Amino acid sequence: MASDFVLLSDPAIAAIATSDCGEPVIEATHLRLDRREDQYNPLLHYVRSGLHRRLLHAEQSLPTGTHLLLIEGYRPPAVQLHQFTAYADVLREQNPDWTPERLRREASRFISPPEVAPHCTGGAIDLTLCSADGVELDMGTEVNASPVASENRCYTAAPDISAQAAANRRLLVATLTAAGLVNYPTEWWHWSYGERYWAWSTGSDARYAPLSTDQVVTG
Repeated sequence: MASDFVLLSDPAIAAIATSDCGEPVIEATHLRLDRREDQYNPLLHYVRSGLHRRLLHAEQSLPTGTHLLLIEGYRPPAVQLHQFTAYADVLREQNPDWTPERLRREASRFISPPEVAPHCTGGAIDLTLCSADGVELDMGTEVNASPVASENRCYTAAPDISAQAAANRRLLVATLTAAGLVNYPTEWWHWSYGERYWAWSTGSDARYAPLSTDQVVTG
């Protein structure tokens, strides 16, 4: 699949200034919450209050019996660094001829470089759709499927998924776009508001800067 989109490793993303608006990070109440990443990130269900409002709006606009399932919101910088480094190490072992620049670019298709990571701002979420009884809908791949493992089926616009999965992705895209969020095109489950990638995608100023864990806990 051609990659005619800007990746988080692109210098254009890092060049965007981040003057934080001071909006608090809060627990994502009134949404269905998944616990699969709890052991790695105890703050994963915290998001900026402005993003939370938009998620509630999106939840209310879904067809009866269909719901958002929030996997992860805020991610501490230390967790982001660990995940990016671990995935880059896997790619380096598989592709020893890659330059450091290519390694960083290819890794950013799955894990953001720590210095520009949307999750570290509290303005990004990983999520999917589920039924009323919590069963995840068919989205073509699992959440957090890597480009390598999924043969790029994790890309939001991937053509080689089932008709049902494609329809479910269209519903997710339409719902979250209407709520003002933007998608990272290599990950159908990753959406954001207010941070650098959102700012680049919408031509707006970034509202959210990265936050330390202490800022989230005390905020």
